[in-house]
Amino acid sequence: MASGYAMAADPEPTLSPEAKEASKKIYFERCAGCHGVLRKGATGKNLEPVTMTKKPDGTVVEGGTRKLGQSRLEKILTYGTEGGMVNFDDILTKEEIANVATYIQMTPDVPPEWGMKDMRASWKVVIPTKERPKKQMSKVNLKNVFSVTLRDAGEVALIDGDKKTIWGIVKTGYAVHISRLSASGRYVYVIGRDGKLDLIDMWFEKPTVVATIKTGLDARSVETSKYKGYEDKYAVAGSYWPPQYVIMDGYTLEPLKLVSTRGVTVDGEYHPEPRVASIVASPFKPEWVINLKETGLIQLVDYSDLKNLKTVTIESSKFLHDGGWDSTKRYFLVAANASNQVAVVDTKEGKLAAIVDTKPKPHPGRGANFVHPKFGPVWATSHLGADVISLIGTDPKGHKQYAWKVVQELKNHGGGSLFVKTHPKSKNLWADAPLNPEPEVAESVTVYDIRNLDKPPEIINIAKMANLGKTKAVQRAVHAEYNAEGTEVWFSVWAGKTDPSAIVVIDDKTRKLKTVIKDPKMITPTGKFNVYNTQHDIY
Repeated sequence: MASGYAMAADPEPTLSPEAKEASKKIYFERCAGCHGVLRKGATGKNLEPVTMTKKPDGTVVEGGTRKLGQSRLEKILTYGTEGGMVNFDDILTKEEIANVATYIQMTPDVPPEWGMKDMRASWKVVIPTKERPKKQMSKVNLKNVFSVTLRDAGEVALIDGDKKTIWGIVKTGYAVHISRLSASGRYVYVIGRDGKLDLIDMWFEKPTVVATIKTGLDARSVETSKYKGYEDKYAVAGSYWPPQYVIMDGYTLEPLKLVSTRGVTVDGEYHPEPRVASIVASPFKPEWVINLKETGLIQLVDYSDLKNLKTVTIESSKFLHDGGWDSTKRYFLVAANASNQVAVVDTKEGKLAAIVDTKPKPHPGRGANFVHPKFGPVWATSHLGADVISLIGTDPKGHKQYAWKVVQELKNHGGGSLFVKTHPKSKNLWADAPLNPEPEVAESVTVYDIRNLDKPPEIINIAKMANLGKTKAVQRAVHAEYNAEGTEVWFSVWAGKTDPSAIVVIDDKTRKLKTVIKDPKMITPTGKFNVYNTQHDIY
């Protein structure tokens, strides 16, 4: 057994200060996103040391990580679960696994707050707006640039999609979760899991950070203002910890208004950690759709008057995560993956349109829109907890009988899927399964012919196409993204921090390998965001 943790009989396990600090870092980097900073659970299970659950008959059942015990926790961390949790034996040592198993049996530390004073102290305008280029200085086709997260390097690679080469690498926060584009297509906003937000200007000869700020201690989402007359005037970033969002100047990231999201859940219980999940900007109103994970509340935030901020709060379902627009961009669909549901918001009317029951743990990314031969316009979501792709009807006018229902379930090659993707010019629907515990499944993707969904799909092993050789970590194929023309689909092959990685580019029409992008500087590529598609919310 690893040194530093207590005997099973001890009521509160302990770790040496060094082991605890190392385990705390691992938990933040690998676990907190699903299980929460306070370990109360969301996409992942509650990991509090002791829990008391009241059953319908009034009896109270004791649970928690201490009840599970050291041995079982180590096995779960080592081998993963069918529910979408990956195995960690390929990236953590046995000692690290043992120490993390002990750490999650200890009482969680409550992190410090991060208020406006802290934000302003971290805020820096590296290059003032008046000193930035007045026109694009390079000849790079910006529409086809990909902003690629280099997860474990704490960097973003801007890849020239025409030449398939790295245009520039920018130092960012840890494990950038998302890249969002300005309405103009000039700026890229990237936010790390450590809350560091960087504004990248692509009009320089090389992509250049022009402003930076730390918006919190743990974050996932950022967006700009997109409504006519407000284009890029504001940016908004949501934090996991502290639970809050901040509205900033869109060109300098100066923090202007901070809003806490702590409050009461849809069940009527106070929650201390309602994390801000996905944020999107309406093209039809000066409004953001802000999803509060633990409360199950969706907020429509009107940014036209920051001093008198108007917010519509919509009750939906827990725990809200990621989501995207339907093809008309009137309806926003968001996964409530702990409830096995998808909530639908009518942003034109400013109210809940429907709650759709699905298979376990929907996880769509932004989802995928296409016209079904029978059911009309549909939006697709993948699932962490089931080996299906769910298709939901999205046309309440032309196909009322199918609207806001799961009209079809497509068999995926395995559970543990994170993303589905298609393109208006494509006849294909692509789905990954990177969190599946079986290496062959995690390495592969499924592709469907959306013109004939009765036809068996094709399963393609993306990792074999990359030809990286044997690696310590599983080579997980993750996150399809199209080029601007909709003719290529890009997949990341995500291995370990010390392993080689790659991006595999496939011809969408033939489904054949086009090229493999490899570079020693490209460490653990995960999410890829094409400038044009991200700018215009094309999925």
